[in-house]
Amino acid sequence: MKKIAIILVSSSSLEMAETIKREAEKSDVTLYYKGELKGCERISSVSDAAKELFDKVDALVFICAMGVCVRSISGLVSDKHDDPAVVCVDSTGHYVIPVLSGHIGGANELSRFIASVTGGEAVVTTQSDNNGLWALDTIARDYGWRVTASHKQMNDAIALFVGGCKTAVVAECEDAGTKMMQETKPAHVDFFWSYEAFCGRRNELVLDGQDDYALVIFVSPCIRTMETISCLQFFPPVLHLGVGCQKQTPKETAQQIVEDITVAGYSADSIATIGTIELKKDEPMLSELLRLCEASKLCIYSAEDLNEMDIPNPSERVFEATGTYGVAEAAALSGADGARLIIEKHKGVSCADGTSHYTYALAVSSEHKDGGHIEIVGAGPGDPELVSVRGRKFLQRADLILYAGSLVPRELTYCAKPGAVVRSSASMNLEEQFELMKSFYDKGLLVVRLHTGDPCIYGAIQEQMNFFDRYGMSYHITPGISSFQAAAAELRSQFTIPEKVQTIILTRGEGRTPMPDKEKLHLLARSQSTMCIFLSAGIVRQVQAELLECYPPETPVAACYKLTWKEQRIYRGKLSELVSIVEGNALDMTTMIVVGDAIDNRSGFSKLYDGGFTHLFRKAKKKD
Repeated sequence: MKKIAIILVSSSSLEMAETIKREAEKSDVTLYYKGELKGCERISSVSDAAKELFDKVDALVFICAMGVCVRSISGLVSDKHDDPAVVCVDSTGHYVIPVLSGHIGGANELSRFIASVTGGEAVVTTQSDNNGLWALDTIARDYGWRVTASHKQMNDAIALFVGGCKTAVVAECEDAGTKMMQETKPAHVDFFWSYEAFCGRRNELVLDGQDDYALVIFVSPCIRTMETISCLQFFPPVLHLGVGCQKQTPKETAQQIVEDITVAGYSADSIATIGTIELKKDEPMLSELLRLCEASKLCIYSAEDLNEMDIPNPSERVFEATGTYGVAEAAALSGADGARLIIEKHKGVSCADGTSHYTYALAVSSEHKDGGHIEIVGAGPGDPELVSVRGRKFLQRADLILYAGSLVPRELTYCAKPGAVVRSSASMNLEEQFELMKSFYDKGLLVVRLHTGDPCIYGAIQEQMNFFDRYGMSYHITPGISSFQAAAAELRSQFTIPEKVQTIILTRGEGRTPMPDKEKLHLLARSQSTMCIFLSAGIVRQVQAELLECYPPETPVAACYKLTWKEQRIYRGKLSELVSIVEGNALDMTTMIVVGDAIDNRSGFSKLYDGGFTHLFRKAKKKD
């Protein structure tokens, strides 16, 4: 939690200071004022308060004239890597100015936050911010990477980057930070998802006499260097070390392991976890490894936990001693959520005593990018503007978009990049879909499998993931807005009513695919909850009959056809009229049926915003 001190020169600024404090709920904020003022700590003078607080807080906020602020800190400034953030706010809140430690101390970010609270303008003068460039000196902190560059090396890289020199970014890790860099790269930056792709492009430029890269930025667990180009490397936490050893193996052995990993081309600064079996948790070698790999955390596993991992080199001898068939490999894979080993079990003897045996293995988590990837994306209910921001970004980057053509409008794929392949899966069986996706995946390309709504609800993705798991393929799911959520929005209805309806049931009627006996519609209908029924327009007579066993005939219903599509139609009525609504309007499988008293309800208010109700973020107000 950040400690922020707000120093007021005038009592008239108290209301603004209290508002900033209230909105900065995740920080420890204290107000200071020269004199008695409710809610403020008393100070003798602004300059004395600045001197007292400068080394004790993360940020100093002055609400005063800039001159007062500058004179108060003028003799205190030391180094941008040590100084707190200093921000000056004018008495009206119109201008919020980061004065000191804009990037590293966070004054720029704090100024933007305060400006958003006061409705003012953050007056940021940092060149990279104003030019829309990445802050290279804080990007590692923002995304959890490690950086070992000296202050001089960092400043030299920043000068080249901010100066517009030709820059290459080589990202061998796909996480929030590298995605941001790929999506927001400036015009003078080329982006590569692999070292091989960068080298190939550079060779082409050399042959053409156009190799003018001045800076290469690596985001990789691999140690990368360039002989003739300035380099800046960030190490993402994607490596997971598993170790085993004999009892009381000398702690100096840890250095051997780190050196071996370095020789193999990987950086200890990217090691996120160090894992071993519970039996070895107090070994001195383990403590030394944690010291050497200071960004890592210790993970202790039981033999049962380790036996859940499928390892390439099981050992009966190890099982007899520990109860598991392998410690190093299994612990490494456990830390990486079972992703992939990049160094299988390595056996060694400690150089410290020449007798103690140890093993280690190294795994890499799925963020490490060295091959293809499949992203299962929820398309939303139909309107291209309702696909998530992340989903659209994947569509824009994809090399293959395979979309559910019978349910997803092709317009959703219009944002595909030039050269991308766009195919409908409507005419394909599962094996044909997988064959197509795998052909792109095996080339190290990005595949987007685009499903309607949210892919985890009636999305038929389970059988696809079974294939992906079987072949050890990298994949992930980007959720989407489901049609039941679109139905609530288009009906302008809240599907839960305080004290009356607190459950939403997502289900379908029994068609060619049987329903489990305990999930028959008439059994679910007993609760008289809000029910959203998918894929059932073709069996509407059966649906109506089962619902009428529990819901009153006058229960509100809505038949929502092609929600959010251009062809959207919505019909309201009573449950007793459901068949005539659906059949009379020739509604088909893209129809969502909603039933329940929540439709168009406007009574029964929650206590969330009731002034007399106390909760975690607000105390009740007493009525006069």
